Parts: sequence; structure tokens; C-alpha cells
Amino acid sequence: MTARFIKAGSFREGGFTLIELMVVITIIGILAGIAVPMYRNSVIRAKEATLKEDLFLMRESIDKYYADRGEYPPALQEIASKKYIRTVPIDPFTGLDKWGEVPPDEGAGVFDVRSLSAAVGSNGIPYNEW
Repeated sequence: MTARFIKAGSFREGGFTLIELMVVITIIGILAGIAVPMYRNSVIRAKEATLKEDLFLMRESIDKYYADRGEYPPALQEIASKKYIRTVPIDPFTGLDKWGEVPPDEGAGVFDVRSLSAAVGSNGIPYNEW
């Protein structure tokens, strides 16, 4: 590179100074520090939305099964095998297709479903109580 004269007796070569590089790295660090927690929160919110939707669909299917047959299904797999839902969904927090099956007050079968995750949701309520 050729030297460019700025003032008499001084010259500057092309490139960035150490301070300029430090400022850019600091700005990138601040932006990354803001983006990573926001990303983690959005992943949790998406899993919570999936859990709510899955619980709603399974509860609705259990109610339809009860309305059609006059009894609660003996297991969650029964509502899938009788085509009330396509498959038993996978719990987004445990990664399993196992759910907590709540029996009715009287009789047998599955009255309600719960997640088996012991983690606490963003609303302060454990997922297994949703």
C-alpha cells in the first residue's frame, strides 16, 4: 500500500484502528447479549403454545369419545385407534408420547390429560397442572 499524507510530516496507512475494532466488537457483543435471551424465551413460548394446543385437542377428543360411547376411553391410545385424533401428540417438554392420564371421579378411563413435565411455565404454574 502506498502511504497517504494527511498533514505535513504525518501519514496514515489504510485499515482500522484498534479503538474502531473494539467499538465494533463491543456493539456486536451487546446485540448478541440481547438476542440470545430473546431467542430462548421465544422457544419456550412456542413449546408452551404447542402444549396448550395438544392438551386442548386431546381433551376435546376425550369429550367426543365420551359423547359417542357413553364412557371414557380406557387409554389415550384408544382415542387414536378409534380415529378421534390421528396420533397421540408428543409432549413438547418431555419429548415423549406419554401423558399423565387423570381418571374420572367415578368409574374408569381417561377423564383428563396432563403433561408429565415437572418444569414451571412462564405463568408460574407447573406444566403438569395445565
